[in-house]
Amino acid sequence: MSVSPPTPLGRPVGRRFLFEWAGVACAGILVVLLSVLGQWTLGADHLVYDRLLTLRERPVSPDIVIVEIDNASVAALGRWPWPRSVHAQVVDRLAQAGAAAVVYDVLFTEPSIDDVRFGEALRKRPAYLPVLLSPADETDGGRRTVDQPVAQLAQAAAGIGHINLEVDTDGIVRSVALFEGDARQRWPQLMVPLWRAVRSGQVTLAHAAYPADAARRDASLLHAGGPHSEARFLVPFSASVEHYRKVSFADLLEGRVPPGLLRGRVALVGVTASGLYDRFATPLSGTLGPLPGVDIHALVLDTLLNGTAIEPAGPPTVVLASLLPLALLLAGFLVFAPLRTLLLLPLLALLSLAASAALLYGARIWLTPVPAIVALAVAYPLWSWRRLEMTMSYLRKELQQLADEPYLLPEAPAPGREYAGDALAQQMALMAQAAQRLQDMRRFVWDSLDSVPEPLLVADLRGIVLIANHAARAYFARLNVGAFEGRWVQDVFGDLALVKPIDPNPETLAFAHAHWPAPLDPARGEFAQLMERGVEVRARDGSDYLLRYASCTNAQGQAVGWIAGLVDVTALHDAERQREDALRLLSHDMRSPQASIVALVETERERGTLAAAPVREVMDRIERYARRSLTLADDFVQLARAESQVYALEPTSLAELMIDASDEVWPQARAKRIQIETAFEGDEMGWINADRSLMTRALVNILNNAVKYSPQDTRIVCSIAIAQSRPPRVICSIRDHGYGIPLEDQAKLFEPFRRFHAGKRPEVSGAGLGMAFVKTVVTRHGGEVHVESEPDKGTTLTMSLPALDAPE
Repeated sequence: MSVSPPTPLGRPVGRRFLFEWAGVACAGILVVLLSVLGQWTLGADHLVYDRLLTLRERPVSPDIVIVEIDNASVAALGRWPWPRSVHAQVVDRLAQAGAAAVVYDVLFTEPSIDDVRFGEALRKRPAYLPVLLSPADETDGGRRTVDQPVAQLAQAAAGIGHINLEVDTDGIVRSVALFEGDARQRWPQLMVPLWRAVRSGQVTLAHAAYPADAARRDASLLHAGGPHSEARFLVPFSASVEHYRKVSFADLLEGRVPPGLLRGRVALVGVTASGLYDRFATPLSGTLGPLPGVDIHALVLDTLLNGTAIEPAGPPTVVLASLLPLALLLAGFLVFAPLRTLLLLPLLALLSLAASAALLYGARIWLTPVPAIVALAVAYPLWSWRRLEMTMSYLRKELQQLADEPYLLPEAPAPGREYAGDALAQQMALMAQAAQRLQDMRRFVWDSLDSVPEPLLVADLRGIVLIANHAARAYFARLNVGAFEGRWVQDVFGDLALVKPIDPNPETLAFAHAHWPAPLDPARGEFAQLMERGVEVRARDGSDYLLRYASCTNAQGQAVGWIAGLVDVTALHDAERQREDALRLLSHDMRSPQASIVALVETERERGTLAAAPVREVMDRIERYARRSLTLADDFVQLARAESQVYALEPTSLAELMIDASDEVWPQARAKRIQIETAFEGDEMGWINADRSLMTRALVNILNNAVKYSPQDTRIVCSIAIAQSRPPRVICSIRDHGYGIPLEDQAKLFEPFRRFHAGKRPEVSGAGLGMAFVKTVVTRHGGEVHVESEPDKGTTLTMSLPALDAPE
């Protein structure tokens, strides 16, 4: 049987669930304790016990014969009681027939002239006479009086015992006490002395000896509870009690009973006549009517001889046994669905009843199943009520919160909803509103997906495609791909060829190519980071796409699936190729003529053909314009490459790059007698992960600007320090004592083609791309750059870059 664990409803609901469960468990335990210790279910216990007894018959002992003082005997011998001489004659008949023992279920408490004659007859065979104990007298300290046989008869008897048969609260005899009495004297049950005589061999019965295990069992029963215990046991009543051999007292007296019927058997003499009122209600009264006392005593003797006494289980045992099915039901509340729990309830009740019957029939132990069944019957509806109440409370709260939240989607005009009425009607109205909003949200999600121009696929955690938008259907239709819902994502994208990952790291490129197409499986966690960044792929028709995976989560932040998106980047690649063509045009086709012009002017100057002043002036202008064009082309190409090319990152000392840049700018600084100083804190070399050539070019641009826009005989200070932040960063500052930049122009410093002081300093040339190059390089290295300046007080430019140990 499969189990369906309860859905987690959140921490507060989970706590209430456990509290409710614990409350039901306590209620069930209380019911068991009250049923067993408080005897709440005593009547039902008796009813079940009686019913189980009537369902099974037990064979009766052939060694027991009942001599009935029946209606026929009373009619033949006259009014009861009869003279003791009549009883003496019957005992003589029994002795002559070879009876093993004689037991009288008749009280002889008053003296008679025939006592001597009757006593002589009793001595011929082992005879056992009864006593009767009165109820305890509470006014006399609980003392009980005893009706004993007359002395002559008591001396002649082989044993004396009580014939008390106590009835339960419902008036039915179910048990017998092997010992009764008070603190002064205790009497065995009438059958106990006879049973002991049979066990010791003093009385020999006609049939084989009884098994030793029965003897051990009954020996333990006799001593149960200590020396002052009643050693009470349940009598195994069955319909076969009528099958004991019976002879009429009158027939025996007149010699009409065959001697073989009595030889080697125990003869129980007792009253069965209907008018003598020696009958008791038993568990069989519904079918057999009240039983005579002699029949009950015969059954007690049969029980002792065969070791079939039924022992009632003690209260602790009944409590523990009743708690077991309750514990199973409580466990079922936690793991089973309501239907399975409902089926578990009668199953446990039937198992409890079957276990009780098995113990009663097989082990002769009475363990009532009623407390367990009552606890089950109380716990299940109580739990169903509390679970329903808890569920209704939770739904009411959640639906009300949902109704109170602002609905962000546009809604069609609708009549106002009424929430009046009982609690169920209100919840139904809230549920209808929630269902409508859910349908609206579903339509909104579908419309949103279909409105996206790029193909989108939604898959579960295993990577099986669930839904796709309109663009995805159109895309796969163009590729002649059939139905893809229910297929694996890696199968749907299996025809895509890898171009390159978005991550420029060479190791990532090698990793992706080595394992392709395994990264297409979203369930493979080792490729999750690669696919979340994205890879460029190529379809069979030659189109290029950017393929990316994104994880879907629910409201609790748990991953529930994946979204795969394809973005057509064919046009972008075409634009990149055009850009590369333009860069090649600028770097070669446009630079070559300018370089040739400069070379021709220098050649003519060396040959001395520019002696005439007008010609020399024209050629100087041509050279100046050519060099400016050449510088502009170089700066533009460098900026474009800084923006687009893949950086070759490696561990680099920023201090070393600063020294290299200072050496490159030194000629210009020397010409203006500007001193470049470097200041490094301690041994800090400012290790970063950088592209050496690009970062050096950025530092050269900054130093060039500092030299160009500073007057003669000044100095430039370069410093490098480590910022103790999380993560740590390398701080590089370049401070000059130049002309400065107004505050309103500082925000435009890093924009392309921006030049400052062009009017005041026309001798300073430039295209305005150097600082844009610096901004681009620093940003792509994960850093930041900012400027502090005041007119005529100098400028400080600061770069902040991730230290080598910091994550990129």
